[in-house]
Amino acid sequence: MARRDVLVLGAGIVGTSIALHLARRGLNVALIDRRAPGEETSYGNAGVIESNTLFPHPFPHGLAGLLRVALKRATEANYHLFFLPKVAPWLIAYRRNSQLAQRIEFAEVMRPLFAHAVAEHETLMIESGAERYLRREGWLKIYRRPEAFAETMRERDMAARFGLPYVVMDDERALALEPALTPLFHHAVHWPQAASITNPLAVTRAYAARFAALGGLVASGDARSLHRVGPNWRVESLSGPQDAPEAVIALGPWAPDVLERFDIRLPLAVKRGYHRHFHARGNAGLTRPVVDAELGYCVAPMEQGLRLTTGAEFAARDARPTPVQFRRLLPAARKLFPLGEPTEPKAWMGSRPCFADSRPVLGRAPGQGGLWLAYGHAHWGLTLGPVTGRLMAEMITGATPFCDPAPYRAERFGTA
Repeated sequence: MARRDVLVLGAGIVGTSIALHLARRGLNVALIDRRAPGEETSYGNAGVIESNTLFPHPFPHGLAGLLRVALKRATEANYHLFFLPKVAPWLIAYRRNSQLAQRIEFAEVMRPLFAHAVAEHETLMIESGAERYLRREGWLKIYRRPEAFAETMRERDMAARFGLPYVVMDDERALALEPALTPLFHHAVHWPQAASITNPLAVTRAYAARFAALGGLVASGDARSLHRVGPNWRVESLSGPQDAPEAVIALGPWAPDVLERFDIRLPLAVKRGYHRHFHARGNAGLTRPVVDAELGYCVAPMEQGLRLTTGAEFAARDARPTPVQFRRLLPAARKLFPLGEPTEPKAWMGSRPCFADSRPVLGRAPGQGGLWLAYGHAHWGLTLGPVTGRLMAEMITGATPFCDPAPYRAERFGTA
């Protein structure tokens, strides 16, 4: 049996960042997962550090948008019919949180995390020798119809309020940034303060390696073995039992598998998502990620090729993959950008852990002394991993948090 100061359960970008921040403060930490760092949900994303994010992804509005989703014609969403009754209460809550007042509240309470996202990543990248993966070219969002661009005016107004720079472009100016695009769009917005990562898995591995170099233990184990032993928490691992007075649940979509055993039931849902890498035709290339805003996909240049990501799929977390969104969006994506053949035989699938208000839960677990929660980062796990690590480490060690953590507490949902 090994005695630690803190056990961190979950070695995605969030858990690994928490463990690293704790180790940097001199604590003896074990980072435990059934798989190696970064190999689950953290692997599949567009690689964007979204410092510019203001509003969460909205619920489809208007009859036409709802019908496209309902009839399974939408590129931005898919669903499994028999799963809908189970997720319906969450969808209703999500729709309620898509109202303007709730979206503005999200922008205000999440701004401290997004504002520090790039800087916190950069600090850990430099320390971990991973700065070569960081790209500071921003990202580009394109809008095919003038109406779609006009609908995002409130987001740009909010950006001006927070002092976030952006550049509105016509297709000619956008093509000067990304010449390989086809001018099938009317407007584009360049968000220059966003950054991106060319290999998210390599970055998480680099953070884990730095954690180990500071004396932390990276161990294989099943988080579901978490239990009390006197005043401590214990997890069984291949390195033997690990005990500590503090434990952090950073398990993303798998958090409920552990927490429900301790009667902690928070209203989490998962949005499944897919990606696949493609060659580019000819000498085409991208300098930064490009989002086709109306169709809900992103093309991002990665070391593995051009990563094409899908929107959300509402299905049971462990149901078989159904990457039908690729069939719907590939024709449009190939008209916009000269995507060639896939570099891999099949698509990758992961599950994004989401609360209906689109905020993560960060802080103490209700009713369980020494247990901490850090999950539910929705579409922003990669973005918010290091800044979450800093905030959690400050709370666990009793330091003054760099921002008010109250908006992220589990108690916002009432009785947990």
